[in-house]
Amino acid sequence: MANGKYAARKLKKDRQRYRWSDSDYARRARGQGTESGPLEGAPQARGIVLEKVGIEAKQPNSAIRKCVRVQLIKNGKQVTAFCPGEAAISFIDEHDEVTIAGIGGAKGRAMGDLHSVNYKVEKVNGVSLIELVRGNAEKPVR
Repeated sequence: MANGKYAARKLKKDRQRYRWSDSDYARRARGQGTESGPLEGAPQARGIVLEKVGIEAKQPNSAIRKCVRVQLIKNGKQVTAFCPGEAAISFIDEHDEVTIAGIGGAKGRAMGDLHSVNYKVEKVNGVSLIELVRGNAEKPVR
């Protein structure tokens, strides 16, 4: 390690080079902030359900997690969203309007054994999915 009287140039160059090892700095410098995701920095987004899909859980779990493919209204991007709750998928039909939000994994990534699924369904046609599953609310007919 250079620490001598004339080592300033090398110290500065090394500092610039190793800065990229810091994931927070690298994301900032590449412009990969929160605004770069499909939700464009918003906490929630509305979309139209395209299809119901079952996604296999990662090892060592073996289950088919019920998810839906959603096309966002504001930018047309397609994302996969998880349907939390027992038999929650039965309350969601194709062409329903759903509200999705981040699933809450570390650094905005996927949570638990669901790879490539970063969002969860919160509302169906303006009614909370949890309320529908509990039986406290009924899905409006459109």
